[in-house]
Amino acid sequence: MKFQHIRGSIVAMVTPFHEDGSVNFDVLTKLLERQIAEGTDAILTLGTTGEYSTMTHEEDAAVVAHTIQVVNGRVPVIVGSGSNCTATQVEKSIEYQNMGADALLLIAPYYNKANPEGMYRHFAETADAVEIPCLLYNVPGRTGCSIPVSVVEALSRHPNIAGIKEASGDMSYAMKIAHCIGPDFALYSGNDDITIPLMSIGGSGVISVYANVMPAMCHQIAADYLEGRQAQALASHLKYLKLMNDLFLEVNPIPVKSALNMMGLSAGPMRLPLCEMSAEHQAVLQASLKEAGLL
Repeated sequence: MKFQHIRGSIVAMVTPFHEDGSVNFDVLTKLLERQIAEGTDAILTLGTTGEYSTMTHEEDAAVVAHTIQVVNGRVPVIVGSGSNCTATQVEKSIEYQNMGADALLLIAPYYNKANPEGMYRHFAETADAVEIPCLLYNVPGRTGCSIPVSVVEALSRHPNIAGIKEASGDMSYAMKIAHCIGPDFALYSGNDDITIPLMSIGGSGVISVYANVMPAMCHQIAADYLEGRQAQALASHLKYLKLMNDLFLEVNPIPVKSALNMMGLSAGPMRLPLCEMSAEHQAVLQASLKEAGLL
């Protein structure tokens, strides 16, 4: 499926593991089918939620191939190909494009602390090297750096950069880049709790952790807002806001995989250095899942 200006709910997929830590492809198939059946508008694999940072390159490629095969063109598949090494990012981006990815998600270069020109080149060289659209990924809580507004402005004019996943949680920053939004550059919320505020300034939806747990509702909230039913969207968003927030009681994806396991969906363990939630947080999350009617 050709990637176009996707509007709605894009799930940031977990990667399910067996107890021995290997990828559980059978469960991955079930989780992907569940997302499609419940109306998710696009699939993101190998994002932060997918634990790509503790997977080998071979495992990454296997998950991408499996996801593309299972989805089979029913919705677009976006693949996280980002790295703090530009050459590695280019290599992985070309590989995933050749495997059939519809678009790529490119994270800000973590650890290196590039200056604005270096950060611009990091993204632009990758976008120049591929023929499928690229989305920027601004998540300073993970990377230790934010994509400067001036760099977003410049990259928004690049013909192969189609938007940004804005996951800083900083509405002031979002407002500063809102003028970049247009037919060729989309803004997606990377924080479930502020999806409605981001859409109110022109955002096209959300790249969502919460959608792993309630895909149909996440899709409905975005669809209601985008189709003019803002009051209904806000009411639903507020109804499930506590659950959205509780999915971040500990670092992502610990809570969301814990929630899926509680729901009987067998997401399995995390890979070290991530480990199981504290008993206290598990109790809070379990109560939120019960309140949402999921247990």
